[in-house]
Amino acid sequence: MQAKYLAQIIVVGAQVVGRAFARALRQEFAASQAAAEARGKAGAQSAAASSFTGMTVQEAQQILNISTLTPEEIQKNYEHLFKVNDKEVGGSFYLQSKVVRAKERLDEELQIQKNDPPQQKQQEHT
Repeated sequence: MQAKYLAQIIVVGAQVVGRAFARALRQEFAASQAAAEARGKAGAQSAAASSFTGMTVQEAQQILNISTLTPEEIQKNYEHLFKVNDKEVGGSFYLQSKVVRAKERLDEELQIQKNDPPQQKQQEHT
């Protein structure tokens, strides 16, 4: 008799957790769609670049220790981190590769932003 009640409790608990998970998943999906629509074309290009390179802009900024996307700051930090991670001075090829990929990702993002500002401004005014 107790086993029956225990089984019912487990089934009901699993249903509650399943419903909560499904609801949270739907909310997250709706939020990501809304964010993608808000970003517009540049956001779609940026998302595609993140997918292609396997690195988000935020990750690339963390790797290069950059707070703002300026070509000068990117280049300065890239050169420094590339040199200190050189294998010949005891650095890591893995870290050096991460630095190169981060710079490529940020350069790509700068290019996307450079090509798309007029559309973003039009969307902000409407």
